[in-house]
Amino acid sequence: MPAKRPAPRLVLIDEAHMNDAQRALLEAIRSGPRGKSITPRGPFAVWLHAPEFGHLAQALGGHCRYRTGLPPRLSEFAILCTARLWRAQYEWFAHAPMAEKAGVKTKTIAALRAGREPTSAPKDERAIHAFIRELYKTNRVSDRVYKRVHAFLGDAAMVELVGILGYYVMISMTLNVFRMMPPADAELAFAESK
Repeated sequence: MPAKRPAPRLVLIDEAHMNDAQRALLEAIRSGPRGKSITPRGPFAVWLHAPEFGHLAQALGGHCRYRTGLPPRLSEFAILCTARLWRAQYEWFAHAPMAEKAGVKTKTIAALRAGREPTSAPKDERAIHAFIRELYKTNRVSDRVYKRVHAFLGDAAMVELVGILGYYVMISMTLNVFRMMPPADAELAFAESK
């Protein structure tokens, strides 16, 4: 029996009923790197309720997703680590296929989903996983863990990695608070809290 899905806390706004500010936000999202076919789901559906905030958030997201110095494989891996730690259903649904397409191994994705250490992942992914785990657990990163990741990312990409993590924490919070779920026919990655 499929897991019961909580109902969204915000009304999903139909494109035909959007006001000018909402239409402008949707156009900004579609005219960026995500493409014209993007539908107002997930965090975008939430931001339509606060279009001014949505413009800023989607612009930062476009940079975090498409224009950092991290290779897509490492960026998507970091996004999945964050989605798992926050148990953000929609984020996992959206990014697990992107991570696999970017080169994250199926076995690594399965380990992350189960909450296990991705021991068979490449060295750079394991280093980023340790960085993320330590940062989220202690709110700090030790010199040893920092140096491990800095050795292959360098200064600019380290700044961007922290930015990606912060952005996707915001996304995860948004999705979880407003109960934005994957489509009804998609399997939920994590057990829902009662």
